Amino acid sequence: MNINEIARLAGVSRATVSRYLNQGYVSEEKKVRIRQVIEETGYRPLSSAQTLRSKKTNFVGVIIPKINSDSISRMVSGISSALSREGYQILLACTDNQEKEELRFLTLFRENHVDGIILLGTIFTAEHRKALKNLSVPIVILSQYLKGYSCVYHDDYQAARNLAEYLARAGRRFGYLGVTQQDEAVGRERLRGVLDAAAAAGAILPKENILECQFQMESGFLQAQELLQRDPDLDTVICATDTIAVGALQYIKSAGKRVPDDIQIAGIGDSTLSRVTDPALTTVHLHFEEAGREAAQLLTELMEKGKDAVQKEVKLDSRLIVQESTRRRDGTL
Repeated sequence: MNINEIARLAGVSRATVSRYLNQGYVSEEKKVRIRQVIEETGYRPLSSAQTLRSKKTNFVGVIIPKINSDSISRMVSGISSALSREGYQILLACTDNQEKEELRFLTLFRENHVDGIILLGTIFTAEHRKALKNLSVPIVILSQYLKGYSCVYHDDYQAARNLAEYLARAGRRFGYLGVTQQDEAVGRERLRGVLDAAAAAGAILPKENILECQFQMESGFLQAQELLQRDPDLDTVICATDTIAVGALQYIKSAGKRVPDDIQIAGIGDSTLSRVTDPALTTVHLHFEEAGREAAQLLTELMEKGKDAVQKEVKLDSRLIVQESTRRRDGTL
C-alpha cells in the first residue's frame, strides 16, 4: 500500500492525500474519505518520508545526569507524559554526571535533528554556553536557572533555609553534607540557605563541619563518619539530598547514636527512601514531576511557535515534610 493506491481508493488526487498527511488544507468531505481508506487498509506513512517533507522528527532529546535517581525518574515521567500527549517521543541520554558527556550529547542531538532538547543540567561551563549557543533547535534547562534560556527550577535556597530553620528550633550544633559547589542549585543554593538559616538562628555551623559528598548513599555514610570524628558533639545533620541523608543515617545509627534523641537528621527531595527508613526521614518535598511537565510544555511552545515563542522562567516552591528523624521545638520526639 502506498500513497498512489490511497488516492485511487479514496477517489482523490495524490497531491490531496499528500496534503492530508502533512496537515495541509483538504476539504472536510475528502478528509473523511481519505481517513476511511487509511483506517480500513492500516496504511502508515514512512516516518523518514514525513520527516523529509515536514523537517520534523517528533523526537525530543532529554539529557539526564544519572538513571538511578528518584528525583530524576519523576522528572522524566513528567516530561514523557506531557510530550506524548503532543505526539512527541523522547530519546534519553545519561551522562553519569560527566560534564563532557553533556557536551557530547548536545552535539549528537544537534547533528541528528531532534525537534528540541531538555537538559537536566548540573554544571554550566564556558564550553556548555558555547554549545548551547550553537544549537539550531530550542532547548529548555530543567533543575537549574540559566540566564537567557527557558528554564524550570526549584527555589533550592528557600527549600534548604526552611528546613534548617525548622531544625534550629531543637538543634544548636550543625553539620552539613552537601555536594560540589560547581552545582548551582543543589550545591551552592542549598548550602547558602542552610548557612543563612543557621546564622539567623544563632546555630553553630563551622566551616570544618561542611563536607562534600557524591550523590550516593555510600558517600553519605563515609562523610557522616568523618563529620562525627571532627565534631562528636553534633546534634543536627542536614543533607543536600535524601540519598546522602539515608547513608548518613545508617552511619549515625551504626555509631550507637540515637536518632533523633542524640542527633537529628534531615534531607531534601521527599524520595521514596525517606518514608521507609527507620526512623522516617524529615525532608522537603520538591515538585519533580510537575517540573518535568512544565519543562515539556515550555519546550512544546518553543518548538511549535518558533521565532514567535517567548523565553520563560518557571520557579517552583517546596513543602516541608516533618517525620520522625527530627525533634520538635521543645526537643521532644
